[in-house]
Amino acid sequence: MASTRPAPHPAPRLPRAARTRFAWAAAALLVTVSLTGCGQESAPPHATTATATAETEFNENGVTVRLSVADWKSDAGTLVATFTPDEAGFHLYSTALPAEGVEGVGRPTEVRPVGSVATAGEMTVDKPVKSITVPGVRAAVPVYPDGPVTVTLPIRATAPGEAKVLIGYASCSSTEGCTIPVADRAVSLRTSEHGLSFGTS
Repeated sequence: MASTRPAPHPAPRLPRAARTRFAWAAAALLVTVSLTGCGQESAPPHATTATATAETEFNENGVTVRLSVADWKSDAGTLVATFTPDEAGFHLYSTALPAEGVEGVGRPTEVRPVGSVATAGEMTVDKPVKSITVPGVRAAVPVYPDGPVTVTLPIRATAPGEAKVLIGYASCSSTEGCTIPVADRAVSLRTSEHGLSFGTS
C-alpha cells in the first residue's frame, strides 16, 4: 500500500542574493580576524627602559647598603637606599641627627646626590624615629628601631654625565657598642640620553 505521509518540506534557505551577500561578509570577517591575529603575534613587546631599575650595593663597617633607582622616566626617578645592619640588635641614627652627632655621639644616616644628579623632592624614611639615652650623653639621641631602614629620595638629572651618591651612617647596639661611622662614601652614578646606571662603587 502506498504511503500517504506528506513529503518533507525542504529546510528554509536564504534567497540567492542574500546568500551571496552573507558569503562575502563571512569572507571579509575571516580576513580581518586573520590579519588581526598576525598583527598581535608580530607586535614588539612594550619598551621597559623607562621603568627599568638600576641597582648596586656595598658592605662597610657592619652595614650593607643597597641602592636602586626606580621609575626612571625622561630625566627623573626615585633613589632608594636600604641600610641593613649585619647583626641583630643594631640601629641606625636619624637622618635629622646633626652632622657632628649629639655631644659627639652618632652619625646621621645620609643619602646625598652630587654632580649631574640633584635632589628633586623631600626625603622619606620607612621607620619612625625614637629617642634613646646613651651613657655619658645628657641629651636624647634620635635613632631608628633596630634593623633595616629604607630611605627614599626623588632625584632628577641636571645634565648627562658623571654623578655620585654620598652615603653616611653609623650603627650602634645598646649592648655591643657602635661601629666606626661611615662618612661621604661615594657611589658612582652616570646619566645619559639612554637612562641612568650605577658605576663601580
